[in-house]
Amino acid sequence: MNIPAIGLGTYRLKGQVLTDSVHNALELGYRAFDTAQIYDNEADLGAAIASGTVPREQLFLTTKIWISNFHHDDLLASLRESLRKLRTDHVDLTLIHWPSPKDEVPMAEFLGALREAKALGLTKAIGVSNFTIDLTRQAIAILGADAIATNQIEVHPYLQNRALIAYLREQGIPVTAFMSLAYGAVLKDPVIQAIADKHQASTAQVALAWALQQGYAVIPSSTKRENLAGNLQAAQLRLDAEDMARIAELDRGERVANPGIAPAWD
Repeated sequence: MNIPAIGLGTYRLKGQVLTDSVHNALELGYRAFDTAQIYDNEADLGAAIASGTVPREQLFLTTKIWISNFHHDDLLASLRESLRKLRTDHVDLTLIHWPSPKDEVPMAEFLGALREAKALGLTKAIGVSNFTIDLTRQAIAILGADAIATNQIEVHPYLQNRALIAYLREQGIPVTAFMSLAYGAVLKDPVIQAIADKHQASTAQVALAWALQQGYAVIPSSTKRENLAGNLQAAQLRLDAEDMARIAELDRGERVANPGIAPAWD
């Protein structure tokens, strides 16, 4: 399965703010939308898409299973509830949002349930998120690498996650990068700004182009139409080898998403 290179992330977006963002995104050409059970906005996203003008079959919807729904029956029931909220009979991709804290639910149980969800037609593809090298290795042993459509992980110029990404590439598992702008921190970086000035682009476009040129899918979010348009145009920006080398030097292991349920990072 090919995951669209650029999608709209919906973390922290709800209600009318989400509706407006989705409608603008659809008009601008976005066709991929990323949500999660814990975002508490699946119903808002479903309503926004339903009130838009783009047919469901042209869209790529991703949701993520929360850790409280990892037991077999709970996972299937929660995904069916997500589909009800999203007003669809299937999603295109379902991810395990975080690994089970302290292995409270065995990986074989929740990944087995996820595989069953795919067999039942509730989701077209399955994958993981926030999985380390060791956890991904365990997932491959259960599912096989070919069954894992992506590992959605935090990647931006300040956290380039090189060891994990090298392993994923070795296994043929695509990377979806979230927090591509590190909550806006990289937009103020002087190196990113200098590269943006050189290309007459925005700093957001540079950060996204850097990820896209390495083959990552990205899911930035925005509530402003001009930023949504600019993010989409990042696919047309080509950074040269010098640009990529300068950004490579910005890596400082600065992680933004690191809740108490996080695994032992690589």
